[in-house]
Amino acid sequence: MTDFLPRSRGSLLAFGMLASLTAMPALADPDDNLVVVELFTSQGCSSCPPADEMMRELATREGILPLSLHVDYWDYIGWRDHFAQPQFTIRQKSYAHAIGKRTIYTPQIIVQGADFLVGAKPMHLADMVMHQMSAPPAPVDLTVTREGERLSITAVPEGPLPPAMRLQVVRFDPHERVTIERGENAGQVVDYSNIVTEWRPLAEWNGLAPLAVTVDARGPESVAVILQAATPTGPGPILAASRLD
Repeated sequence: MTDFLPRSRGSLLAFGMLASLTAMPALADPDDNLVVVELFTSQGCSSCPPADEMMRELATREGILPLSLHVDYWDYIGWRDHFAQPQFTIRQKSYAHAIGKRTIYTPQIIVQGADFLVGAKPMHLADMVMHQMSAPPAPVDLTVTREGERLSITAVPEGPLPPAMRLQVVRFDPHERVTIERGENAGQVVDYSNIVTEWRPLAEWNGLAPLAVTVDARGPESVAVILQAATPTGPGPILAASRLD
């Protein structure tokens, strides 16, 4: 059985993050190539607040969808992260399987399901995001429309696609401020952005014919739809994404 051992990479300061992240160019049409940035984080991890601040800055940028997934493996240290869900830990482990790694870390950032970064390193993150922004979009037209309390989602192939893909819906809370009373971050007040509350698969798709799905969208949370390659070992690159606030 593979061991997954959470590790912290030590405390980092947030100084200089804004300059690095705002150096990224704006897209002419940000909806054409929305870049998904997943942060695996925890309120109980002393290295995570600088990465949480990076997500806060990313949330101000067009063309980027930052998503904070709170993992549960830090809860035993003395502070229970009430945003954490076991399924987010499972997702992080699945990414590790996909790239042949035995260890998971917080904070860990994954850009577009393809580029991996451990720790709060704004310049490295900016490079990864700009690389994904400049990449040609996948040959698929992903369209999401809201009809009352339901979403209508269509995916139309426009060229060769991976043989296996997964359509997913993500619900997230745009902002929460938390006073942490115990654990490694005791006494800190941290602002969290785009806190994922649900990450749910909707359909498996082979890309040979158009796909049409409807899904309930009741509730105050923001909504995103993500189409991602599915490999035999775990999640693959994100091919397309769309968000509705």
